[in-house]
Amino acid sequence: MCTVCGCGTGETRIGALGQGRRGGHGRPAQGVTRAWRALDTAAEATVADDTPIRQGDHHLHFGAGPAHAHAPGLSQAQMVKIERDILGKNDARADQNRAWLRAHGIFALNLVSSPGSGKTSLLVSTLEALAGRIPAAVIEGDQQTEFDAERIRATGVPALQINTGKGCHLDADMVARALPRMGLTDGSLLLIENVGNLVCPAAFDLGEAHKVAILSVTEGEDKPLKYPDMFAAASVMLLNKVDLLPYLRFDAQRAIEYALRVNPALRVIRSSATTGEGLDEWLAWIEAGLGAARATAPQA
Repeated sequence: MCTVCGCGTGETRIGALGQGRRGGHGRPAQGVTRAWRALDTAAEATVADDTPIRQGDHHLHFGAGPAHAHAPGLSQAQMVKIERDILGKNDARADQNRAWLRAHGIFALNLVSSPGSGKTSLLVSTLEALAGRIPAAVIEGDQQTEFDAERIRATGVPALQINTGKGCHLDADMVARALPRMGLTDGSLLLIENVGNLVCPAAFDLGEAHKVAILSVTEGEDKPLKYPDMFAAASVMLLNKVDLLPYLRFDAQRAIEYALRVNPALRVIRSSATTGEGLDEWLAWIEAGLGAARATAPQA
């Protein structure tokens, strides 16, 4: 459920774990959001429901109040309370997930992006490159269908599908209910492909070690400034589909500069599932994180 729209309440479906089968076709570093806001010196006003807005000659900003959002019929105080209640419960569940994953030396990543960024293709390339070296499993989040999970299973890696219905993100409780079904191996890699959305997934900690934001060059280079919470919450940004740069009017350096303006600690990797560019650097980062997770896991 989103903090504003209440999306997807009661509509989540978690499918059975599909085992991998080859031959088919198929908080910063802890996941917590750090707010980042552009400066806005326009005059502040209020609307009938006590929601403050900032206004200028060509600009209405409904994210100016304490809740940083607007919902008709709800005051800012009501929205702040709802957000605290929802996120407080989610964070407590996420902490439980994180403790369980750490106890088993499992390195969990939350892959977030807008739709069409190439998350699944990059995930497939990653799993194929890791095959035989690192045990892995995938949680797939989509509003409907099992298409992406089937693409993952075609690599030989088990994947569990979570369908969120009208919901626009995964939450910690969904992941908590998925984990016991997955038969995860101690010291393995868990990749969570979130619902395509650059807004709500930023606020919901799943218990992952890191959020990884994927920005494709077929999008605007100003995405990090338009959706700053997501890039502030991420540890890594994969600038994806860079093989298409010769055919696009996309300023890659400007996109990176914008992302670093939001989050100066962000690690940026240029990547392409088509050519394999950046894959070695991405895999090395994963293996380093997995090694650290295994080293810090309690010894049996």
